Amino acid sequence: MPGASSDLLPHFLLEPQNVYIVKNKPVSLACRAMPATQIYFKCNGEWVHQGEHVTQRSTDQGTGLPLMDVRIDIFRQQVERIFGLEEYWCQCVAWSSSGTTKSQKAYVRIAYLRKNFEEEPMGREVSIEQEIVLACRPPEGIPPAEVEWLRNEELVDPALDASVYVTPEHSLVVPRARLADTANYTCVAKNMVARRRSSSAAVTVYVDGGWSGWSRWSLCALDCTHWRSRECSEPAPRNGGQDCQGAELETRNCTTELCSHAASGPEDVALYVGLMAVAICLVLLLLVVVLVCCRKKGGLDPDVADSSILTAGFQPVSSKPAKAGTSHLLTIQPDLSTTTMTYQGSLCSRQDGHSKFQLSNGHLLSPLGAGRHTLHHSSPAAEGLDFVSRFAAQSCFRSLPRGAASMACGTFNFLGGRLLIPNTGISLLIPPDAIPRGKIYEVYLTLHKQEDVRLPLTGCQTLLSPIVSCGPPGVLLTRPAILALGHSVEANAADWSIRLKKQSCEGSWEDVLQVGEEAASGLYYCQLEAQAAYVFTEQLGRFALVGESLSMAAAKRLKILLFAPASCSSLEYSIRVYCLRDTPDVLQEVMQLEKQLGGQLIGAPRILHFKDSYHNLRLSIHDMPSSLWKSKLLASYQEIPFYHLWSGLQPYLHCTFTLERLSPSTCQLVCKIWVWQVEGDGQSFNINFNIAKDTSFSDWLVPESEASCPALVGPSAFKIPFLIRQKIIGSLDTPCARGADWRTLAQKLHLDSHLSFFASKASPTAMILNLWEARHFPSGNLAQLAAAVAEVGKQDSALFAVSEAEC
Repeated sequence: MPGASSDLLPHFLLEPQNVYIVKNKPVSLACRAMPATQIYFKCNGEWVHQGEHVTQRSTDQGTGLPLMDVRIDIFRQQVERIFGLEEYWCQCVAWSSSGTTKSQKAYVRIAYLRKNFEEEPMGREVSIEQEIVLACRPPEGIPPAEVEWLRNEELVDPALDASVYVTPEHSLVVPRARLADTANYTCVAKNMVARRRSSSAAVTVYVDGGWSGWSRWSLCALDCTHWRSRECSEPAPRNGGQDCQGAELETRNCTTELCSHAASGPEDVALYVGLMAVAICLVLLLLVVVLVCCRKKGGLDPDVADSSILTAGFQPVSSKPAKAGTSHLLTIQPDLSTTTMTYQGSLCSRQDGHSKFQLSNGHLLSPLGAGRHTLHHSSPAAEGLDFVSRFAAQSCFRSLPRGAASMACGTFNFLGGRLLIPNTGISLLIPPDAIPRGKIYEVYLTLHKQEDVRLPLTGCQTLLSPIVSCGPPGVLLTRPAILALGHSVEANAADWSIRLKKQSCEGSWEDVLQVGEEAASGLYYCQLEAQAAYVFTEQLGRFALVGESLSMAAAKRLKILLFAPASCSSLEYSIRVYCLRDTPDVLQEVMQLEKQLGGQLIGAPRILHFKDSYHNLRLSIHDMPSSLWKSKLLASYQEIPFYHLWSGLQPYLHCTFTLERLSPSTCQLVCKIWVWQVEGDGQSFNINFNIAKDTSFSDWLVPESEASCPALVGPSAFKIPFLIRQKIIGSLDTPCARGADWRTLAQKLHLDSHLSFFASKASPTAMILNLWEARHFPSGNLAQLAAAVAEVGKQDSALFAVSEAEC
């Protein structure tokens, strides 16, 4: 009855429910109560302001009681203000003349899903009929992520496939493996915010071979034996399974009438003796042929370097004046274990008469003249083409470069050397004694175009460096070579997970090193610096640096370049804006492209920090005098999608602003170009130049060359003279109680964060000097290194003394 409403407490027909805030979208909470004269929300113990309520009053048609609906909106900022362990909650309080009633609490949470899986599935090989268990722990998230599995990118549904099931811990289980279960498996986690994929796990189900039954025995032969056979076919080995163990052919003695009549007689003995004589003659003839071939190969070629290449000395300069007519030479003795040393490739001397390596408490040593050398020279282009033809059929990498501009090659022995691709920041240092004595290797260094090499990336991964090959793969190195290459990452340990990837001969890419850590195999290590990475590797191959962002603050460097035609004969005029990975190789590629197009640089390059925020890059043009120019761009800006830039698979992208002069006499262009990431970093270019004759930035089109030749062989490839290097290594490798050893040198050179890696090698000092050579090429300051070594030497005054016997 209507009159009875004054005796009733409010009861809720609709109570607020738990909700999640996705990104920055607000959520609504609603209540409905009857009979109710007022309804207010209380959140975390505080009343919500009356003006934030949306109220609707009505009357229930069945009972005539007053009905009230109330709704409020909750924003992300309100939830984020609550700190500590308490969660953000709200509840309704309804009033009637009889009293109040409270609704249930509704919790408001910010939804998210982390990027990294707590545990990813691991590939494995299992025998048929064995159990397969692939573990997966999804990334942390609110609400908790749902997990599903993909087999070769197709959904695995246990409801439709009885041969698999998923555990409550999200592991995929195959109780009895079948050959059909050989596949790539991917764990997928998703909630209302995002969808994440784990790394794929390759599962191989193999079958060991089994023997078929024996065949029937053959007839007894003249030699009184017969045989039977069997095949490894029940089943045949599959997917790398083991071959059958044992013999496939069995023979036994037998006796038959035919066999008994075939007894040996005098004529058989003569036959056997004749056969033996023929066999002996054939063996002797083969030995003669082999000896002749070996002598031809062992002959000295007239173009082979003479022994003076191994005896370049260094003269000690004493503080006392030298006696007239006397001199002492520190001589490198020739390696008698190697009779032939062929140095092939373009060779350049890197010894600088003005760069002297001085130890403050020892002798001042400077290199002597180069002496006389007979060397085999060839042009880089011709050598590159010949090198490709020799290695294309042998190397497991089939995509060697189309020309010599993106590769370097040379022939090296135990003295080591260096390969580099000019103007790209890419080089390979082969330290002394990295190649075993007595061996000669032909080594190449290649910069790949990214469209020629497929590097799969998943999730938020991004390519941070060029893809570089050095080889041939599989050669034996007794010390790590150092591969130098540029990168575009703004490194911060909290924002990035950076991995060194290496391609196998089968074509798959493998993570061989987490940058900042030591590889379990001990074969790889990476020194990451602001602009470049130095990779220690004992196995040559194809490498790339791949990063995965751990937060939205992770950023990579983009270089922004503006080009325009060097000459313009029409009314149309275009400005090309390039966004490229900030590594020297990509800059070189764009410069060469614009040189072919006849372009000129119209502004100094700028750096833009591009963040993993999923926001696109926008470009716009402003402040152009409308009486002289007009833009043909229909929209207010152009946009490059986020993933096209973030993946790094396209090293450079560009947008074109097409302009039109309103008069042929107009030659001065004044405008402003903005390049910015939505809700992120940006750069502006103030353009003011004459389109007919302005060349103020033309010097940028020809980057300074790093060196005139791509191959440096032997001591000429190193800044530190060989004898001084050996003296430093011999003095500092042995631990010293006073600290005058390699650890102090690493500290002086700011390399003490790598002590554990250096200590794992046979000569820690050699590793430090090799890294110094790689980092400071081609303009290394020997005086700074000498000062660091001298500081170490002060702790032991006799450390670097050079005796008369050594001289």
